[in-house]
Amino acid sequence: MLLAATFGYLYYKLTQTNAQTLDAFLNALQYINGGFIVLFIVLTVANQFFEILKWKTLVAAIEPISLKTAAQQSLASLTISLSTPNRIGEYGAKALYFAKPLRKQILLLTFLGNASQLLVTLFFGMAGMYYVVQHYDIGLSTFNLVLLIVGLVGFIGMAYYFKEKQLLIKGLSIAKVMQFIKKIEGNRKIQVLFFSLLRYILFSTLFYVLLVFFGAKTPILEAFLLIFAMYLLVSILPSIFIFDVILRGGVAVGLFTLAGVPELTILCTVLTMWILNFVLPSILGSYFVMVYKPVLE
Repeated sequence: MLLAATFGYLYYKLTQTNAQTLDAFLNALQYINGGFIVLFIVLTVANQFFEILKWKTLVAAIEPISLKTAAQQSLASLTISLSTPNRIGEYGAKALYFAKPLRKQILLLTFLGNASQLLVTLFFGMAGMYYVVQHYDIGLSTFNLVLLIVGLVGFIGMAYYFKEKQLLIKGLSIAKVMQFIKKIEGNRKIQVLFFSLLRYILFSTLFYVLLVFFGAKTPILEAFLLIFAMYLLVSILPSIFIFDVILRGGVAVGLFTLAGVPELTILCTVLTMWILNFVLPSILGSYFVMVYKPVLE
C-alpha cells in the first residue's frame, strides 16, 4: 500500500511536469558528457551517504547500528515519506525498525536530525534572504515587519506555556524533549550538525552545477546566495506532497528570474534535483520496504 502510494506519487509528478520543461530536460540529456554525469553521481551519492552517516550517529546514542542498517532505514523511510505531507512519514517509518520501548526515542532522534538540517538551512538562508532583499530592492513594509515580530514572540510564548503539556505523543512534552536532547553527548550533536552542513554544501553545489549545465550564466556567489534563500523558503513553507515540486519550482523561478535566469533553465534544474535526490533513492529504498520484517515487540 505504501509503495503503491509512493510510486503513484512519482508517476503523477512526472506526467504532470510541464511538457516544455520535460522536452528541454530530455533534449539537454542528449548533450551531456561523462564529466557532468560523474559529478552528478558523486554529489548525489555523497549527499545520501552523509544523511545515512548522520542517522547512524544519531541512533548510536541509544543503540549501535551498522552503516548498512542505517542505509536501509534511511532509504526505506525516504521512500515511504514521499507520499506524506512535509515528509512526516519518515518519523513513523524509522520508528518501526526498532522495538516498541525505543520508538519514542527514535522519533526524537529523527526530529533532532531534521532540526539540525533546518538550523544549517536557516543560517545560510538568512544570508541569502538578506542579499535578495538588499540587492533586488525588495522592500518590507513596517506592518509586515511588525507582524513577523509579533508572530515570533507569540510562537515563543506558546512554546513556553505548553512546555510541560503533553504533545501529540503520549508521555512527551516539550520539557521532556529538551531533557532528552540535553542527555545526548555534545560531541555527537556536533557530529550531526557537521554532517548536516556537509549535506547542505553538497546539494547546494549540485543545484548550482545543474544550473550551469542547463545554461545559466549567473555569477557563482550570486547563484549560491539565491540557492540559500530558496532552500530557506521551501523549508519553512508547508507543503502537501502533490504540490511539493510545484512549490519548489515556483520559489526557484521567483528568485532566479530576478537574476535573469530563464524560467526553463530553472524548472529543468528543479526537476533534475528532484529525480536525483528523491526518485532514484526511493527506487532503491522500495526494495528495503518490500523486504522489511516487523520488529518483535
